Amino acid sequence: MVHPQSSIHAMVEYSDGSVIAQVSATDMKMPIQYALTYPERHRAPVPRLDWTQPRAWQFMPPDLEKFRLLKLAYQAQERGGSATCTLNAADEVAVEAFLDGRIPFPAIADTVEETLSRQPGCEPATIEEVISVDLASRECARQVLGQARWTTMAARNA
Repeated sequence: MVHPQSSIHAMVEYSDGSVIAQVSATDMKMPIQYALTYPERHRAPVPRLDWTQPRAWQFMPPDLEKFRLLKLAYQAQERGGSATCTLNAADEVAVEAFLDGRIPFPAIADTVEETLSRQPGCEPATIEEVISVDLASRECARQVLGQARWTTMAARNA
């Protein structure tokens, strides 16, 4: 779900159809603080919402061509087994490469997609097997990055 106003940070829909939302200023400080301090509540360093002011909230489905990683996540979820573990591992490796300036931003999705295509799927039954999939997927993502034509030079020009 895309919410352009960015004031609803989380929603939970219950079996009866009711929804509880975490709403705050357009700033991730409060949701992050809440995640780190739960179950306690601390005063957040963000302005409070003025509920007397009119506001409109919009929601729309995401454009899966624009948000390629979301599309890949849905596909990995449908594939099942180790695919979501592979996606997460490849994403972490690619994001690290982006933050280090070695690849341009669009190459994150390229790396994840290629890693998913190269890694065989399996049904991990133990935590050791999940860790093994994670490590193998990270190594595969590093190989993808090493073989890519946009590494280093393209990142400087991005």
